Amino acid sequence: MPTAQRPSDSAQGGPMQQLARPIAFDEMVDTSGARPEVGACPSKSARAHYRDFAQWLAQQPEHLLQTRRDEAELIFRRVGITFAVYGDTDGTERTIPFDIVPRIFPASEWTTLERGLKQRVQALNMFLHDVYHEQHILKAGLIPTEQVLNNAQYRPQMKGVHVPNNTYAHIAGIDIVRANHGAQTGELFVLEDNLRVPSGVSYMLENRKMMMRLFPELFAQHRVEPVAHYPDLLLDTLRNAGPTNTTAPNVVVLTPGMYNSAYFEHAFLAQQMGVELVEGQDLFVQDDAVFMRTTQGPRRVDVIYRRVDDNFLDPEVFRDDSTLGAKGLLRAYRAGNVAICNAIGTGVADDKSIYPFVPDMIRFYLSEEPLIANVPTFMCRKPDELDHVVQNMHELVVKEVHGAGGYGMLVGPASTRAEIDDFKARVLANPSNYIAQPTLALSTCPTYVDAGIAPRHIDLRPFVLSGQHVRMVPGGLTRVALKEGSLVVNSSQGGGTKDTWVLEH
Repeated sequence: MPTAQRPSDSAQGGPMQQLARPIAFDEMVDTSGARPEVGACPSKSARAHYRDFAQWLAQQPEHLLQTRRDEAELIFRRVGITFAVYGDTDGTERTIPFDIVPRIFPASEWTTLERGLKQRVQALNMFLHDVYHEQHILKAGLIPTEQVLNNAQYRPQMKGVHVPNNTYAHIAGIDIVRANHGAQTGELFVLEDNLRVPSGVSYMLENRKMMMRLFPELFAQHRVEPVAHYPDLLLDTLRNAGPTNTTAPNVVVLTPGMYNSAYFEHAFLAQQMGVELVEGQDLFVQDDAVFMRTTQGPRRVDVIYRRVDDNFLDPEVFRDDSTLGAKGLLRAYRAGNVAICNAIGTGVADDKSIYPFVPDMIRFYLSEEPLIANVPTFMCRKPDELDHVVQNMHELVVKEVHGAGGYGMLVGPASTRAEIDDFKARVLANPSNYIAQPTLALSTCPTYVDAGIAPRHIDLRPFVLSGQHVRMVPGGLTRVALKEGSLVVNSSQGGGTKDTWVLEH
């Protein structure tokens, strides 16, 4: 569906003026009734769970909001909370913009969302165990066999390998969007699944700390569910994945190194969990066991929270030129002497060509209907769907099935004719490498930009932890497209982040 046009940020008025006339589904403002006049008390038009915050926001002088935003940027820069923006002429590293207007969920809606996310991740883990063992879903014909076994992310080396609790995706980041399906309600959809090395949870935690530092009075007025215990849940999840013969598993975080775009997060999570941050050169395999080099001599490693892609983990099996992993790691893994989280081969379940089949997985493995729907998706590998995509590319979002971070995609309504023609040629040359989806009118949330408060498109990435239990913290990373009218929220494409509040019952 086409993206609605939005009021220009150049409009004059106080910080609440833009809230008076949102077009897309607005997370804060209820537009189901008459639109309030400019300058009217926002609490009269705010949704119930936003009412207290909207009233507080209306009372804030604009110079104070600007001062707080500048303070947040300064602190983030000092701490080193940065992300790579490739192609940025000012340099490859910059501070991720932080927005001071939170995204708020009422408890009842979050409860429903949490149930749907746990259901989805449980089915995805069952699918991963199945395709590396009995392959029941392939034999049943629900997913084309070649689409799984010939997938670039499928790892035949994992066939028959036992993993603790049959859990492959211990940490999952599921991207959620709310589409514009009317002024009164907005339906939540799963946009994509991230199961390989999902990133962003450190920004969720830092955003909350920043909001509590800048606006402590808000947390006295609102009963917001905490998220600070996420590192404890993560460490517990990782330890539960350890070899069964270890009572106190030694956990490490494996990073590609300081030049990786998400290095801050790797170091942050290791520090928060109180475990070692290591690089490939710090590890070695001996007698099918993994050891870490320390100043006191070798120390056994039981669990590796890896932030390195499959292809670079073990030069003995995958890329022989890789220095980011450790030779023999897969041997130790297959022998059951070390756990790798997330498991090798999880990428086959979050590949965008597999995404359309997740609702079928839920029905197949759980005998349940999906609680959260997929975004309608066209698979270009199917000739009739390819024809539709080619004919309507100017209205669709087209994505590479292996793409990530906002790269390898085309947003049709925001592209030139030349860009569409170029992308069309790429799709026709390799149809199975692409999917397409409608250009959803994603929900907006008031955001503090240079001109004041204005609506910006957002999505949400909650983090689901799986082990002996499936658990979540009440919150997630809300990403915001800071450019007016943009639908691309990825930090690597210049997007920003917001704190995500879940109100207590």
